[in-house]
Amino acid sequence: MTTHVAFLRALNLGKRRVTNSRLVELVEGLGHRDVWAYIASGNVVFDASGRRATLERDIRAAIEEDVGFEVTTCVRTARELDRILATDPFPVAEGDTHFVTFLLAAPTTAQARALEDLSGDFDTLVVDGRDVHWRMHGRSSDSPLTKRDWEQILGPNSSTSRNTTMLRKLVAKIRG
Repeated sequence: MTTHVAFLRALNLGKRRVTNSRLVELVEGLGHRDVWAYIASGNVVFDASGRRATLERDIRAAIEEDVGFEVTTCVRTARELDRILATDPFPVAEGDTHFVTFLLAAPTTAQARALEDLSGDFDTLVVDGRDVHWRMHGRSSDSPLTKRDWEQILGPNSSTSRNTTMLRKLVAKIRG
């Protein structure tokens, strides 16, 4: 068994509400063990074996069947999160925001180049396999980049992002 985290896109925004206790029930219902949810923004930790694509598909399908709306689901292992957080692709100054955007699939060379070309004075994007490090010189709500910018390159519902501050707290709790 390996510890995984499912990152669910746009959960508990607007009418897309699912309680943490319901998420835990749904993931346990798939036979996964030691399931718990971290903060009410779609982060579910669980122990399982199996291929990432299968885990993502099964969790996504179980949630969609239960709640009636699509939930992009990106899964990473705890070990992968350690590596992601140890990556230092750019300096992060006080007042900057650093996100990691988890992709369902590694981008092609052209897609990776197009993502990195979205970088500008405010935003810096660095592609690292299936993940994109995204630094903003300020708050994420001030970024000129939109969901549409990402989707024009990767297609719809292909990613979800998390702040590295939250990710560090989550990994510490997993390791704790």
